[in-house]
Amino acid sequence: MIEEPPRLTIRRQPPSPSAALLEAFRDAPTGWLIDAMSGRGAMDAGVKPLAAGRFVGLALTCWCGPNDNLALMAAVARASPGEVIVAATESFAGAGMAGDLVVGMARNQGVAALVTDGMVRDRDGIVAVGLPVFCRGVTPNSCVRSGPGTVGLPVVVGGVPVASGDLIAGDADGVVVVPQASLGEVGRRLAAIAQAEREIEAAVRAGLTELPEMTALLASDRVRWVD
Repeated sequence: MIEEPPRLTIRRQPPSPSAALLEAFRDAPTGWLIDAMSGRGAMDAGVKPLAAGRFVGLALTCWCGPNDNLALMAAVARASPGEVIVAATESFAGAGMAGDLVVGMARNQGVAALVTDGMVRDRDGIVAVGLPVFCRGVTPNSCVRSGPGTVGLPVVVGGVPVASGDLIAGDADGVVVVPQASLGEVGRRLAAIAQAEREIEAAVRAGLTELPEMTALLASDRVRWVD
């Protein structure tokens, strides 16, 4: 016989990285973050902005399972200002796991954003709340609130593993996860990428039509020309 699980399992949040370590990520577009992680780290394109707005913060994870939002409600209650709630639902599309009232409570708690691989409801109300919400879609169906669920334990959302304390950033392009253990290395790479991006942006504005490495390649013997 399977033992009846607790309705909620909650892990306390790990210590936060220093403010100085996080500063490098405050204004970085998601594309720059991906470049600093060798081209990967974004959730799949199904997790997209409903209520737009750029955000960055440390993850507070919750696993809700399909058709349930008990763990999400617990995460909202425990969230600290600036955290990003990342809610795993196993990509369940049959019901909305958050609506405008839940999102409003998250905003009141100081949450920076809600990211989920599930659905939400009350689109107009969520947009009016003003909190960035990234989700798989919208449906008027409602879920239950019975559990079991977890808060603070590792989850997988949009095909990417997420642990509480990881850095989560989102903008119009999508959502990126930077593991907490990689923040120092990614931050150092990010500075060089930001400089290179600004330089090439200035060159494009000045009329650049071709990258120097493309010019060199086309002039080399590594290209075969055919008539």
